[in-house]
Amino acid sequence: MVQRIRLTGNEMRYIALFENLTGEMANDCIIDEKRERIILIVKPGNAGRAIGRHGSRIRMMRDMVRKDIEIVESADTAIDFIKNSFAPAHVKEVRITERLDNRKVAVVTIDQRDKGIAIGKNGKTAERTRLLAKRYFGIDNVVIV
Repeated sequence: MVQRIRLTGNEMRYIALFENLTGEMANDCIIDEKRERIILIVKPGNAGRAIGRHGSRIRMMRDMVRKDIEIVESADTAIDFIKNSFAPAHVKEVRITERLDNRKVAVVTIDQRDKGIAIGKNGKTAERTRLLAKRYFGIDNVVIV
């Protein structure tokens, strides 16, 4: 982890709503106005319960806030966190390197059949992974190969 994360009032309200609707705790909330979505970080293993059967709990929250809701499981290492962010795509390998200009880059090898899932519609999933990798581990870029 790079730094302590500070939440705004709106982020705290979304976390409270999420916890009331799903019964699961959220560690973090990111409001992405550009993509009209809310990204919630939950403990490892809790994403399925938070989403609910056939997405029922997330659908209910999405209907209430009129924004897409995305759930990512947290992890202790950058490699595991990046893998979780790309789920359900099959990640073969994650390599993190530090360039000469001290910028960290994660190179992620994705199974060929899952590249579309990993990139997401209009690059949405890849952008989410870059945002989270920067926020949590100071990784400046995530490259998908």
